Amino acid sequence: MRQGTGDLASRIRSGSGYIIPTHATVVTNSGPPVDVDILGAQHWLEYLDDDLPLNFAKPSSPATATVLARSRIISDDAPGDIQHIVLRLPEGMHYVEGQSLSVIPSGIDPKTNKKFSPRLYSIASTRYGDILDGNTISLCVRRAEFYDPATGLIDPAKEGVCSKLLCGSSPGDQISVAGPVGKTMLLPKNPNDDIIMVATGTGIAPFRGFMHRLFTEETVARHVFGGTAWLVLGVPTTGGLLYKDEFDAMQNSSRPGSLKIDYAISREMTNEIDGGKLYVQNVIAQNAREFFTRLDSGASCYFCGLKGMMPPILETLEKVAVENGLDWNAKLKEWKANHQWHVEVY
Repeated sequence: MRQGTGDLASRIRSGSGYIIPTHATVVTNSGPPVDVDILGAQHWLEYLDDDLPLNFAKPSSPATATVLARSRIISDDAPGDIQHIVLRLPEGMHYVEGQSLSVIPSGIDPKTNKKFSPRLYSIASTRYGDILDGNTISLCVRRAEFYDPATGLIDPAKEGVCSKLLCGSSPGDQISVAGPVGKTMLLPKNPNDDIIMVATGTGIAPFRGFMHRLFTEETVARHVFGGTAWLVLGVPTTGGLLYKDEFDAMQNSSRPGSLKIDYAISREMTNEIDGGKLYVQNVIAQNAREFFTRLDSGASCYFCGLKGMMPPILETLEKVAVENGLDWNAKLKEWKANHQWHVEVY
């Protein structure tokens, strides 16, 4: 219980050095004081932090998930098609935030004359799922489309098999899945650590799970989080901002200073450095001092999106480091050795 004993986050930071204030109410019987508010919390899947779920089902022997809902989550004037898809998992199949799920299309790949290969998708929900029953999972999927340069039209023969399956699914459809997998993108164990999340497009998926866990759901993780979460999300247009309404609500209800969000809308915004388009690496460069200071203070940094996002980010950070007299290679090596640097690109 928190009342009367100081902020929980500060007590955790103090550890064994914490001293109970003289005005604190000490509980000596089996019940709480009458003036204490008891907070209910989701708890039945918290054990997964210590018993990390891996490979409930393997691609060679997949499980069956059922589509519950699907909706387009970008505006009609935004490029492409991005869908939020909710699946019912088989009993006993669990995951934690930051892990991935494999989707396996049925049929034979005409290119290889073999079964289609699994396609990994970062999970976009918390372990409790959007329905909060602990038995659902959400994915954020961009339909993979190829435009014929000669006609300017979509070539259906080159449409992504998995994304077509998911983005064209209907409630009740059954999908073969495997997993979960992944240890790279897990949240830090220390609830007072800052987290920096850099995403492009559907790379927002794991960070949606992080943010729901830390700012929306009634979990112990939310109650004890004492750090700052900083999201940098890059998209082409305003209509392509993913889950913005959810993130706005989190900012309105979160503890002051605990959630910072920067958007890089490349076709509509310009950077402060050379006046060109604003990308996630420009946001990092414009906030370089804060970025380096947070990491040097123990923050964990996560990157998720298309693999093309990383080279310009690394080039930008190296340039900033050199300008400030730092050995970039040594600094990056230090952050990786301390398990502060997490990358998942595709």
